[in-house]
Amino acid sequence: MLSPLVHDDPVAIAAYRLLARLGSGGMGTVYLARSPGGRTVALKTMHARLAAEAEFRTRFQLETDAARIIGARHGAAVFDADPRAETPWLATEYVLGPPLDDAVSLCGPLPEPSVRALGAALAGALGQLHSSDVVHRDLKPSNVLVTAYGPKIIDFGIARAAGDDRLTRTGAAAGTPAFMSPEQAGGQEHTPAGDVFALAGVLLFAAAGHGPFGTGAPADLIYRVRYADPDLDGVPPDLAPLLADCLAKDPAARPTTAELAARLHDGHGDFADHLPPLVLADIARRATDVWLHQPHRLPPPADSALSATAPGSGPSRRRLLTTAGGSLLGVAGAGAGAWAWLSSRDGGGGQGGGTPGPTATTTTPAPNGSDGSPRPLWQVDSYDPDQMTFPMLAGDVVGFEERSSFRVLDPKTGRELWEDNLAIEPQQVTTDGTYFYDSQNIDFENDLAIRAFRPRDGAEAARPVHIKGFDGSALSTYLLTAGAGTVVAYSRLGKGDDSLDERERNWHLVGIDLRTAKEAWRRPVPHEGVRRFLAQISGSRLIIGRRSGDFGTFKLEALDLRTGRPLWQRSIPMAEEDYSLIPGELTLDGRHVYLGGQKLRAVRIGDGGLAWETGKAKTLYGVPAVSGDAVYVTEGDRGLMCVNAGTGRRLWEEKPPTRDLTPVLGVRPVVGKTYVYAPVIGGLNAIDLGTRQSAWVFPTDATRYLVDRQRTRIFGAGETSAVALPLA
Repeated sequence: MLSPLVHDDPVAIAAYRLLARLGSGGMGTVYLARSPGGRTVALKTMHARLAAEAEFRTRFQLETDAARIIGARHGAAVFDADPRAETPWLATEYVLGPPLDDAVSLCGPLPEPSVRALGAALAGALGQLHSSDVVHRDLKPSNVLVTAYGPKIIDFGIARAAGDDRLTRTGAAAGTPAFMSPEQAGGQEHTPAGDVFALAGVLLFAAAGHGPFGTGAPADLIYRVRYADPDLDGVPPDLAPLLADCLAKDPAARPTTAELAARLHDGHGDFADHLPPLVLADIARRATDVWLHQPHRLPPPADSALSATAPGSGPSRRRLLTTAGGSLLGVAGAGAGAWAWLSSRDGGGGQGGGTPGPTATTTTPAPNGSDGSPRPLWQVDSYDPDQMTFPMLAGDVVGFEERSSFRVLDPKTGRELWEDNLAIEPQQVTTDGTYFYDSQNIDFENDLAIRAFRPRDGAEAARPVHIKGFDGSALSTYLLTAGAGTVVAYSRLGKGDDSLDERERNWHLVGIDLRTAKEAWRRPVPHEGVRRFLAQISGSRLIIGRRSGDFGTFKLEALDLRTGRPLWQRSIPMAEEDYSLIPGELTLDGRHVYLGGQKLRAVRIGDGGLAWETGKAKTLYGVPAVSGDAVYVTEGDRGLMCVNAGTGRRLWEEKPPTRDLTPVLGVRPVVGKTYVYAPVIGGLNAIDLGTRQSAWVFPTDATRYLVDRQRTRIFGAGETSAVALPLA
């Protein structure tokens, strides 16, 4: 929970002496601190690179005001603040209690009486906030702290006055997709009824252990929020109808906070009486830990050159591209109060200081764990928890797209080279391996604008390509892939201020020829809500896949990359639970597209015919990986198996592990020369290709991996950090 201070953290901020780090996020860092009189506080600060910009100071002031409005009963009491300081800061009560997601992780879904007491108190808190014409806009389990006296709401980084759109960009959706309201997901005004919708999602999570619309990529979640029915499985029968009312798509059909509180709980009894013993014990432990904690500061990195340019100190392209009205809609980082969803991690390059060149033999660093797992070469915190997505390579750098920014790091050291704070949605950036491309239109015109950036310094490599008639706003354009001189986008004909109904029409796949800086082709396609395409280029063909609107099939097709002409199409049956068909990208080689699901299939790239399939629909197959003549895939809960890429014939299976491991089907394995690395819950399982048995498990929350074979490394991106491991 408490992490050491790093070498360049200040000794004190204002009158508060810093004791430890509680977390760090996209907007700033939260410290445990103590006043001269002995009061322990959570002290939130803003990153220096953001403090120089007026709009972020305005956000910090709004967050401070909202925290004062909700007060000490329902939030973390505000003791002191200075939003105008060189480093803006906010000192609040250090709340003794776990975030709700930690509480559910600790003891499982909460009993119905706990959920009802929790919900009634939170409804009262939101009612108080709404009575001052303020809406939270980002209520989620990690923003609710559970104390013995009642829940407290934190993190008002994107709260604002109801109806105030001054800090919202047209067509953009601020918030966390898994818990946002349908109107918020559609870029419309988020009213108090939107907070009620989010509260119902939080209570569903508390009661059943899962969110109302599952997990997955932001675009998939936004689609489900807007169009799908909530998943009420596991919710107590007496509670389900009430939560269903709150999760109505029509804001007018939802109960008010007062009505919700009255239907949830009669108000009798102390809140602590309704909490499970494990949660009460965790609260007591946290109360003890804060007084037993001894301040500790990590030494500077061994490499003095890296000390001068530590991760986070790289130049921001925002300073070069700032225009009137520009704003960042990323979720604010660590909120006021005692919570730690980001642990402090080594972001330097000390572990990888002697990395050999691209042609040298990889030497695995000294083991990190008792099972022989290696130390990470480097590890850096995510700017925006819950949102780091698939890493991408271009030139000699690695980029990570988060909801609040696009960051580019040195693959050898993890040092930040530059960042783009204008790319606010994960689908706005792609690469062809030579340049990064983004679709952010900083001129705020209606055109679709494509920009190319040099990997090493973020400088524009060419003049922007403007495609007339297409809406270039964040939720109306998706960059799918790039290669062979073409960028492929999924975009909508229209304007950013079109109505919600108009935004459902006139969607197209668009090919942009980078050599002529003109549109090469367009092809109209049904929108089916925000339904994510998977796309990859194979020679002169564009291979695209998409889940159907009824979830019953996966549509795979090939287009001519140069003209957009359809070459073939194939529909593959899939089950509702078949989420393994939605990876970060398609798996293919020169012959086949390989797909998991109820069966493992190979579809011919040449004509779309089925080359082979294996499996009897009795288990689910994960996202496959292909290397040479072998396909590696996780088979249900039985572990990894290997089949012949040409025939589908089973070659071998992973031997039963000596420890309890739960495979992750939705993440593709990584293939090395010595190991195949298969994702499991909580880590990456290295399976020895010689013994075909687990050799070690590296602990990480990464959910997407990318191989850099030239530098023999694996890059992972998770909810809280990016990590580099040696590839063996």
